[in-house]
Amino acid sequence: MMVNRQPERIVSGTAYDEDARIEASVRPKRLDEYIGQKRVKENIQIAIQAARSRGEALDHVLLYGPPGLGKTTLAQIIANELNVPIKTSAGPLLERKGDLTAILTSLEGKEVFFLDEIHRLRSYAEIREALSRKGFVFEDCPTLPA
Repeated sequence: MMVNRQPERIVSGTAYDEDARIEASVRPKRLDEYIGQKRVKENIQIAIQAARSRGEALDHVLLYGPPGLGKTTLAQIIANELNVPIKTSAGPLLERKGDLTAILTSLEGKEVFFLDEIHRLRSYAEIREALSRKGFVFEDCPTLPA
């Protein structure tokens, strides 16, 4: 009698703690470690130097593009270069009205806030309202849902 055995899978989609440690160790922490996007790096470096020289927080930065371009990495690099903490969130995590406002009002001094997957927010009216309360100038972005 022949038994049909399934071969053991060596590769799996399951994430392991070790994977997170390895990813954190290979992810660049400074602009000089970041490979590619030379113009983007130059622009960010100029903005960081200007903020440092003024002794102020970095002006608002919009990082956009398809997945895999390094937006999250660049946000973390900006925080590292400025030697400030970073808070991150993602559009799908902001389910109730007031979630974004709560995050923005809890930001300290020069802290960096990175909002990933902003396009997955239900509406950007809350973003506009929360940002304007914090003194941000908000221009319409035609790629965001109304």
